[in-house]
Amino acid sequence: MSQFPLPVTQIAQLLGVPEEALRALMAERGNKPGDPTLVGLTVEEAARRLGIGRTKMYEYVSSGEIRSVKIGSLRRIPAEAVGEFLARRHRATDFDAAA
Repeated sequence: MSQFPLPVTQIAQLLGVPEEALRALMAERGNKPGDPTLVGLTVEEAARRLGIGRTKMYEYVSSGEIRSVKIGSLRRIPAEAVGEFLARRHRATDFDAAA
């Protein structure tokens, strides 16, 4: 079985990042799963989950492409918003391919 059981090539394409960069990020993290109990992610944590930079994540948050909330002075991204964002991007990619 591959070291990376996920379809890394497809994920990298959906995110618009080079596959090698995504694989390097995954290798850097190793087997550290993070805290699966977190329901509100920082922008940096959400960006890391997607394998993108925090600047790009801030762009998505500012444009409303990915949901976020303010808690006091803190900005948090609901953990499920990361998956929703990917699903929307995936559907958009499928639609564009069919056109």
